Amino acid sequence: MNTGGGDAPGLNAVIRAAVLSALKEGWRVFGIENGYGGLLADEPGEVVPLDREDVRGITHRGGTILGTSNRGNPFAWPTTGPDGSTVDIDRSDEILEAFREHELDALIAIGGDGSLQIACDLARKGLPVVGVPKTIDNDLEATSLTFGFLTAVETATDAIDKLHSTAESHRRVMVVEVMGRHAGWIALFSGLAGTADVILLPEIPYDIELVAEKILERERRGRTFSMVCVAEGATPIDGEAVTKAVPRGTGSQTRLGGVGEVIAQQLAERTGKEARSLVLGHLQRGGTPIAYDRVISLRFGAAAVRCVARGDFGSMVSLDPPEVRAVPLTEALASRKQVPVDGDAVATARALGVSFGD
Repeated sequence: MNTGGGDAPGLNAVIRAAVLSALKEGWRVFGIENGYGGLLADEPGEVVPLDREDVRGITHRGGTILGTSNRGNPFAWPTTGPDGSTVDIDRSDEILEAFREHELDALIAIGGDGSLQIACDLARKGLPVVGVPKTIDNDLEATSLTFGFLTAVETATDAIDKLHSTAESHRRVMVVEVMGRHAGWIALFSGLAGTADVILLPEIPYDIELVAEKILERERRGRTFSMVCVAEGATPIDGEAVTKAVPRGTGSQTRLGGVGEVIAQQLAERTGKEARSLVLGHLQRGGTPIAYDRVISLRFGAAAVRCVARGDFGSMVSLDPPEVRAVPLTEALASRKQVPVDGDAVATARALGVSFGD
């Protein structure tokens, strides 16, 4: 098995359940370190045997004992060219060859949409794969929940709760930026739970003038502070998502991020109030998974082994309450699960007076 993409609370619980379930079947279990890197001789990582002692006491631990990578796509592996530039090459055949050389019979691939797309592409080339859905963004359509999401919501809600007191004390506008590139589930759930006054989502383009009016309306009612929760992929009606350059190796890469700071500045200009921003960033990925995420992770890991036992390859385990079932990877990746703008959660927020800037 391997873990790919960004880390999420619950990865180690999936690994533990899969290892123990497979050992009960009488199988040998191996972990591929560093995504797919452990299968490539010139990359860091190895293929390591896993037994009971290796997974003892890891259910509650954040991160992943196997390590992970968000740069490890074997179909577009970054390699330094003759002129020193970085070029992407297809190393998928090397992955299949290494899989055979290690005499492995099946792969449990734990990851989000990007990692599972790699698993799906490898399955098309004949690799026996079962996927496990992991993303704090909760944006995989074929499963009711992805593990790690609710822990990320808990982390964001706790931050919003703590910021309330300082916002009220200083009569400030506090803007909290949470993860969510294309789907605003974390912002919506944590904003609702933390009683934010404004929630900005990728699914609902916002008008900064309407957001400012919400702040001023509260001011007129004697509410001298406001809380704004914004997903990193939120987009103004007349513009594009905010991006920034971040260091990557010897160069840099453009990524989403910075919208919270932009909104805080715009609100300060339009309302005359002091506005501060906070980016939670990777805090949402780290730490101990809450009990519900642990249970989902353990169920997913055990279900993935059952899929292997049935020979149900090219599939992904999925939470379809109250059961965990298998769905084809192609179906799981067919569309992204975004917040329904006319759904119950958004309607609830509007009924409570929350502004979405629209």
